Amino acid sequence: MTAAAKHLTPVTLELGGKNPCYVSDTCNVANVARRVVWGRFFNAGQTCIAPDYVLCTVEMQDKLMPALREAITEFFGPNPRESPDFGRIVSDKQFQRIRALLGSGRVAIGGQTDEAERYIAPTVLADVLPSDPAMQEEIFGPILPIVVIANMDEAIEFINARPQPLVVYAFSCDSKVVNQVLEQTSSGGFCGNDTLMHVTLTSLSFGGIGNSGLGKYHGKFTFDTFSHHRGCLHRNMGLETLNTLRYPPYTQQKLGLLTTTFEVKRRGTCTLL
Repeated sequence: MTAAAKHLTPVTLELGGKNPCYVSDTCNVANVARRVVWGRFFNAGQTCIAPDYVLCTVEMQDKLMPALREAITEFFGPNPRESPDFGRIVSDKQFQRIRALLGSGRVAIGGQTDEAERYIAPTVLADVLPSDPAMQEEIFGPILPIVVIANMDEAIEFINARPQPLVVYAFSCDSKVVNQVLEQTSSGGFCGNDTLMHVTLTSLSFGGIGNSGLGKYHGKFTFDTFSHHRGCLHRNMGLETLNTLRYPPYTQQKLGLLTTTFEVKRRGTCTLL
């Protein structure tokens, strides 16, 4: 941005952030688990749009846990370390950073690591507190914290008390619940009852807001972002008489004509010059 500002060059930035995933008490638990596990552990969690943490009631946490474990086993087998579909952490530095987050809450699923391979198992942390290290930064790794809230209103309040994320996820069989989360939060994007899939649609813009970025792209939005929209007017050389009202000297007669021309005649219509 510094280099762009020096030359007055516009920029679009996608910066990521901690993407919340609210799971209501009225949902298909098995489907939620599979979609969240896929979104969180895709590329070993190293995507900017991965659900960063789950917000749900303690009752839903108890229901989700076995469903999450089953989905992880379905996708990556009984030992994810041997799965050809589960990745490794990109660097030693990032491995050390992510491994340190395992001390948050309690490890309910996974938690195994291998520094030599930069392997961190698909991990779910239960009973995570907002003050825990895993909630202080974007995880960008295969760790999914679950933060217990009392209800949807508290979940919305929790989301709005933090920087605007790149995406908000909401799961519920009640579309009114999903829409309420959409309407009462602010984020770069939104996805209801799924994860990641909104970025596959070129008909939807993709970008952040606030701390998660600025600008947008995807499909024609990319063309528009990197194009200058130039306003143009090309008149003919005739009808000069119509221009006399705008030329000096300005008189009360000209003002009266202009006022009459632009006066609203009836609701919803007007007369244009």
